Amino acid sequence: MNNVFEEKMNKTISVFQENLAEVRAGRANPAILNKISVDYYGVPTPINQVAGISVPEARMILIQPWDINLLKEIEKEILKSDIGINPNNDGKVIRLNFPELNEERRKELVKDIRKTAEEAKVAIRSIRRDAIDEAKEMQKKSEITEDDLKNEEDQIQKLTDKKIEEIDSLLAAKEKEIMTI
Repeated sequence: MNNVFEEKMNKTISVFQENLAEVRAGRANPAILNKISVDYYGVPTPINQVAGISVPEARMILIQPWDINLLKEIEKEILKSDIGINPNNDGKVIRLNFPELNEERRKELVKDIRKTAEEAKVAIRSIRRDAIDEAKEMQKKSEITEDDLKNEEDQIQKLTDKKIEEIDSLLAAKEKEIMTI
């Protein structure tokens, strides 16, 4: 079986994991800052490349810019982002305080991550379809036999099932995390 398709499936799962890491589940997780960049001498630069980011408490992220002049810029970009937390700037550092999640917000988050999981599964199935189409094309060109095609389809389906299970277990773990915080 072609490893290209397995690599594509692994990449899909990797992206899904990144998306899960960015979901704010009541605990302070520096990954929510990954998509926020600041203008650093005319170049959009991720916050973690211009500041020290730490988690001193379970519900707080501390951002300490290496260049104090970036403090206002970082604060502005956090406010513009969709993380839903107001930065607290004391002139030296920025604190992000994460509020407790209420039941309604937890359910909303679970619904969002289920949707993301379904999108990842659709992507995996699309890769499966491409792999099977390629195998059928090879059989049509007489590069492989009918039996080889059947074996290839079985292999592709087993890989697909395994990757879908992986997505389901990642989803279940994240749901549990959200609902038990």
